[in-house]
Amino acid sequence: MSTPTPDAPNGSSPEPPRHVLDVDDLSVETFHDVLDEAANYEHMLAAGNPHRDLPEHTLGMLFEKPSTRTRMSFETGMTQLGGHAVFLGPDATHLGHGEPLKDTARALSGYADALAIRTFDHASLETIAAYADVPVVNALTDDAHPCQALADVLTLKQTFDDLADVSVAWVGDGNNVAASFAVACAMAGVDCTIATPDGHGLPDSVLERAAAVGSAPTVTTDFEAAISDVDVVETDVWVSMGEADEKREAFDGWTVTEDVLEAADAKFMHCLPANRGEEVTDAAIESERSLVWQQAENRLHVQKALLVELLS
Repeated sequence: MSTPTPDAPNGSSPEPPRHVLDVDDLSVETFHDVLDEAANYEHMLAAGNPHRDLPEHTLGMLFEKPSTRTRMSFETGMTQLGGHAVFLGPDATHLGHGEPLKDTARALSGYADALAIRTFDHASLETIAAYADVPVVNALTDDAHPCQALADVLTLKQTFDDLADVSVAWVGDGNNVAASFAVACAMAGVDCTIATPDGHGLPDSVLERAAAVGSAPTVTTDFEAAISDVDVVETDVWVSMGEADEKREAFDGWTVTEDVLEAADAKFMHCLPANRGEEVTDAAIESERSLVWQQAENRLHVQKALLVELLS
């Protein structure tokens, strides 16, 4: 529960901050608004048009996990919006040890206009959001990756004429990225299949959330069936940070190859980083069917749009 905040000057209570801990913290309408605004930012950037929509704003970035694309895209995005990002890495924060998270959240709320948190335990993110007086954005936890899901759907919008006609197959681990992707596809009206080895699927709670905002994904353990006649095949690493290497044994035969993409006549997506030769071959990720680099760039656009939405 958030701590009390002073009344506004007219005697009314100020509105609490809006947080995005997973993609369905946005309404379906706002979800589409963010995607539309992200497309606008993409066009403005390509045309060389400045868009200083958050002048003098500061984004505090607390990262317990290493990061390449997430850190770069958030910092670059804040610069392009006329603001500033302050990065605190694993050795510079008290996430998970030392100072109580509620103290960190309240203190940093006095310095920053928004916080981007990248941590292992989703409960830690929820605690920070409960006590922060500024918007909190999930920059990845073990449970969810909403910014990646937004980038994925934007990539689909850029590639296909009508999302209602698009079918995608997620193949591999039912991890945090898959969870947010499944919910985002439901919000976007995309036909989604989640294919995982037995025992590595999505929690029922994720499927229920997808059904609440659209349609729950089709769930299967059949790799071949999942990739037949789809527009896009997406995957991710089989073993996420902090997991046991032995987990790889369950994914024998689940590698996305050029032949897989050719047989399905499908595009390819991957959130990166990729273990080439495991979940995807080098040839597949470098093929003309790959949307991976477009997908990676879209993190910049959707995160700018999301921050402006939360701070407007």
